[in-house]
Formats: sequence, C-alpha cells, structure tokens
Amino acid sequence: MDFTDEQIERYSRHIILPEVGGVGQKKMLDARVLLIGAGGLGSPAALYLAAAGIGHLGIVDFDVVDLSNLQRQIIHNTERIGTLKTESAKQTILALNPDVEVTLFNERLTSQNIMRIFEGFDYVVDGTDNFATRYLINDACVMAGKTNIHGSIFRFEGQVTVFKPKEGPCYRCLYPEPPPPGLVPNCQEGGVLGVLAGVIGNLQVVETLKLVLGKGKPLIGTLLIYDALATEFRRLKLKRDVNCPVCGESPKITELIDYEEFCGVSR
Repeated sequence: MDFTDEQIERYSRHIILPEVGGVGQKKMLDARVLLIGAGGLGSPAALYLAAAGIGHLGIVDFDVVDLSNLQRQIIHNTERIGTLKTESAKQTILALNPDVEVTLFNERLTSQNIMRIFEGFDYVVDGTDNFATRYLINDACVMAGKTNIHGSIFRFEGQVTVFKPKEGPCYRCLYPEPPPPGLVPNCQEGGVLGVLAGVIGNLQVVETLKLVLGKGKPLIGTLLIYDALATEFRRLKLKRDVNCPVCGESPKITELIDYEEFCGVSR
C-alpha cells in the first residue's frame, strides 16, 4: 500500500517510530477491531483507535445518548442526546479520521447474533458493564478464536487484561461464576469517576495496538488494576484453568448458552 501525502502527514509521528514505521502503520490501516459498547470505555477507545489509523472499526450498541452519559462518554455531545450511540460515535470518528471505515450494529448482543457480528473482525474490545454480556463475549471469543481486550470500571478503580485463546486464561478462568444478582452494583447504582473511563479505555487501545503491531508484551495472563485515588497500578498474574468449562482441556460448554439465565438476570 502506498500512503498518500495526507496520510504520511497524519501518521508521521507513528511512521518515525522504529517500532511502527510504514509497515506498522499499514498493519493498523488493515486491522479490523470490533468495539462492544459506545459508552464510557468505548468512547475513548473509539477515538484513539480512529486517530491511530485502525482502518475498520465495528461498533455494537443499541442505546441512545442520554444527558447522564456525557460526564464520561466523550465521543458524544449535548446536541446528540436521543441519538443512537452508534450513529453519534460514527459522526465523531469520521470527523476525526476519514480513513476509517465504520460498521454499525444497532442491536443488543445475544447468543443468536454474536457470531455473525464477530465475522470479519480480528480483535474485540469489551467495554460492557454487565456480567451476562461479558460471559457471552468471552465464550464467543474462545469459540471463534478472537482476542478479547477486556476493561471494566467502577467508582475509582479500573481493570484491564487481554484474553487470547490458547495463549492465556479466559474471563471464566478469572471469574468462574457470576456474583449473585444485586450483590455487585453497576456504575448507575454505585457511581464512577468520569475520567477513569478515559484511563482504562485508552489502556485497552494501547493493548490493541501492541497486538496489531506484534510489539511489546500484551497483558495476556496479567490483570492490571488501577486505583485512581491512590494513583497506583497493581499487576496480578492470571493462570489458565485446565478445568475451565470453556477454554480448559476438556471444555463442557461448546455452544453459547442463555447468559441472562446463567447470571440470574430477570428478563
């Protein structure tokens, strides 16, 4: 691929990096990344993936922009309240970098549609905020062989890790069973420091770019925990569970299940 003069200027700070160069920038322009959620984590992730020149972004979300979102979901704005988050995100992305092809999935992620949505994407960035969808994404990634760049935030703490099938543990290795319904409040119930979404979402982007470029040491088998109040990072080693029902030596779950029922969520 030959770069246009505009692309050489746009990506010049990447191209002069020995670890990236023209070859690495081409890898980014060829990469296909699926964002699950255009909310707190998905907003900064989408912006910086687009700015970096990730050539194809998919965005999955069925919600609309609400005033309470704008404290952390920086890809949206006040004028777009009531607009589909996917459409709002696409407008911002294309205004930032017209090189990026954006595919929208205005639908709730389910066991019936996730494999179709996954088709054609190399990496999945999980920015969801509920356990049922996290287990669904995890199991589908393991079954489809997709790398899952996982992030989560609550109050003043965030977590990031990379679940890569056959090279490290999966989400079920870390959390074999979901917590009882109502035990763990979500951000709507417990609150979240808005800027924390930017820290964790951008760390997910860093991990994604490392994977695309094949550089550095991704957080495979490592859970990175950030405490905003203490300004402290901690690293926990994660091990693959050989008895994991999804990624273990003899998996018991080989088809997608009803994840709301698994998590005890009322329909």
